[in-house]
Amino acid sequence: MPAAIHAEGLARQFRVLRVRPGARADAGGGRARGYARVDALSDVTFSIEPGQMVGYLGPNGAGKSTTIKLLTGVLRPSAGTVRVLELDPCRQRQRLCAQIGVLFGQRSQLWWDIPLIESFFALRYIYALGAEDFRRQLGRLRELLQLDAFLQTPVRQLSLGQRMRGELAAVLLHRPRVLFLDEPTIGVDAVGKDALRRFLLEINRLDGVTILLTSHDLGDIESICGRVLLLHQGRLIGDGPPAEMTRRFGVRPVLILYFSADGRVRTDQVRDRLPPDCTLEARADGALAVTFDRMALTPPQLLSRLGDLPILDFRLEEASLAHAFLKVYGGGA
Repeated sequence: MPAAIHAEGLARQFRVLRVRPGARADAGGGRARGYARVDALSDVTFSIEPGQMVGYLGPNGAGKSTTIKLLTGVLRPSAGTVRVLELDPCRQRQRLCAQIGVLFGQRSQLWWDIPLIESFFALRYIYALGAEDFRRQLGRLRELLQLDAFLQTPVRQLSLGQRMRGELAAVLLHRPRVLFLDEPTIGVDAVGKDALRRFLLEINRLDGVTILLTSHDLGDIESICGRVLLLHQGRLIGDGPPAEMTRRFGVRPVLILYFSADGRVRTDQVRDRLPPDCTLEARADGALAVTFDRMALTPPQLLSRLGDLPILDFRLEEASLAHAFLKVYGGGA
């Protein structure tokens, strides 16, 4: 089966004005002005199979939104090729738009001053949807996203969580096969995020929709994506399941040990019982933190090595995608 999304050697450069600090930026200061080439993306290659849910991660300015604009035909690549549903996004943009949905969390495609339901009717005519198809899909989305309580409310009066549910319904009215989501939960509270995540899992399960998701909330990625692409300064530096990415960048789980007040335990007593690849750290609250490799040692096996010590309590901090993100983009890897 052909890939739903395929990028090969994808690159995009921009020409950016540079002005020498302190120099005038008007015509009289022309000699102090110049242009520089900025590489927003460089030699990015990946494929996404139909029905996959993929997280696209990177700090601000890494090139995530630029990639989505290239995949949807908003921008033309400076180099490389891209195909979405076997279509060239730039040359076959109209055909592609009928089969994809795009949501930018900070930009609305709803009409601000009219009730939400009227935006849906307008989109019905934009996508040339038949009356029965529109009625059936809107009814389904109203139920899945619980829209009925605010369908008659003008968009400008909706809460952010309500608006994002409306935005998702808008991009799914025409039953797209591929969904591009750029920060869909930005500013949404915990309850709203949970509802949106569950909805995305549901449409992927029911309809097999392929989803490419960018988000600074790594909970979004870990909740719904079985694969992540890591982007750094316009280059792809990682591709795989979230757990594999945490291992690849050296992020390991930590077992926090608390000892009973009447049981004096020296650090070397714990260290002597640990394998060589474990690290030990004393914490300010008197606890000891053991960092270990889960592939070599499970938490029960680790605790069994320490069973003769007066352990009062323990807590396991699993290695997470957030830890890997901080290590990679914070300069630790």
